[in-house]
Amino acid sequence: MRRLIAATILAVTAFAGQAHAQGQPPLRCAVDGTFAPHAMPRLGGGVEGFQIDMFREVARRMGREITIDSASFSGLVPALNAGRYDFLCAPTTVTPERAEALLFTEGYLWTELQFGIRRGSPPINSEEDLRGRTISVNKGTPYEQWVTRNAERLNLTLLTFDTQPDAVQAVINGRAQANLSGNTVVRYAASRNPQFVASFTLRDTRLHWGTPFRRDSAALRETVENVIECMKRDGTMARLVNQWFGYTPEGDDAAITVFPGTGVPGLAGYDPTPREPRCS
Repeated sequence: MRRLIAATILAVTAFAGQAHAQGQPPLRCAVDGTFAPHAMPRLGGGVEGFQIDMFREVARRMGREITIDSASFSGLVPALNAGRYDFLCAPTTVTPERAEALLFTEGYLWTELQFGIRRGSPPINSEEDLRGRTISVNKGTPYEQWVTRNAERLNLTLLTFDTQPDAVQAVINGRAQANLSGNTVVRYAASRNPQFVASFTLRDTRLHWGTPFRRDSAALRETVENVIECMKRDGTMARLVNQWFGYTPEGDDAAITVFPGTGVPGLAGYDPTPREPRCS
């Protein structure tokens, strides 16, 4: 009798979850589908990568379907603000400027700015080694902003591209002397192309990679952050990091750290109200 009751409860719960999912429209988000290994073209069509696996799991735990579009990064935030997407699945660096305009979840990865160079070219061991060089970047990113801010001081020439692979290719073919991007992306590109080498890291640039929402989406932001925190606690995020980036998070790695409150501590949009993750 107890088994029958338990089976009935499970069946009702499963049906309720399916009904909830069917009664809501799919979540809508977007990525830069050329930003490997976060999102990249898949043989047979579509995109794959860390972001795709992560947000499909987020949607599954929310009982929702999800639609993930692929577009140029420079157009993603305007499309979000125009209401085309509910949030962005693209890894988005949480800068003070962006935090003033958007709501963010806490970081699920750390990002640091790192340079990549062509194998055999002069190494970069400090910012001074960049002096007079042409730096390629993906347009509309914090990497472009860093080069722009430091162009006069270091006599840098900025070369922008719509995709990160094109920015890397510019280094390989000699149009640029270095590419600036996030640490995970530079390392991945170096692992795939023997002519491209991961080089100097700007150690003072560690920031959260979070999920952006419009400022009128506080409730949805909190729901998604709650799921992300549960994925950190049960090891799902660490497993995805190991699968796509090839290392196991430890210490204060954002992939296993549940931050207090909601959002990124210390930035606009952060809610310090204590909140314990609700994980089923």
